Amino acid sequence: MIVQRLLACWILALAAVPARASFLSGEALDTMADVLALVVLFLVPAVVIVLFWIVHVLPEKIAHKRHHPQREAITTLCLLSLVFGGLLWPLAWIWAFTKPVGYRMAYGTDKHEDYYDEMAERQREGRLLRDEASHLREELEAMEARGALPPRLRGLKDELARLRADELEKAA
Repeated sequence: MIVQRLLACWILALAAVPARASFLSGEALDTMADVLALVVLFLVPAVVIVLFWIVHVLPEKIAHKRHHPQREAITTLCLLSLVFGGLLWPLAWIWAFTKPVGYRMAYGTDKHEDYYDEMAERQREGRLLRDEASHLREELEAMEARGALPPRLRGLKDELARLRADELEKAA
């Protein structure tokens, strides 16, 4: 029994194929190495640069989505961060998420002017809810109390006032 096992092991050892480090050999291995080198030299840096750019414009996108009144300054800080190797990017990120309290005290709003343009467009399309219109009207009145409204915002305020008067007239 032991002799049979030793004989089987001896036959298997003699029949073993030599191990190879790669599934490719010769010219195919050289071609694969050339392709891999080109990918590492050109594709990887391009992907890294694109990802770096995408990450650096995130604060700008967030500020735009949140209607941050200082969106242009955040955009500028993002671009400067690209020049300085990303050192300013955390500041832009934090700034995009902050509520500009001092800005609200000075101007009566903490929204970018584009917010009011979007709300006016929604009002004209009839997609603005009554509560949203009321809140918008109050916000515009607070802004007007602090100073003169730009002409387009004054027009929106007048339009909202007409809408409110029409609602009160229909209710009476």
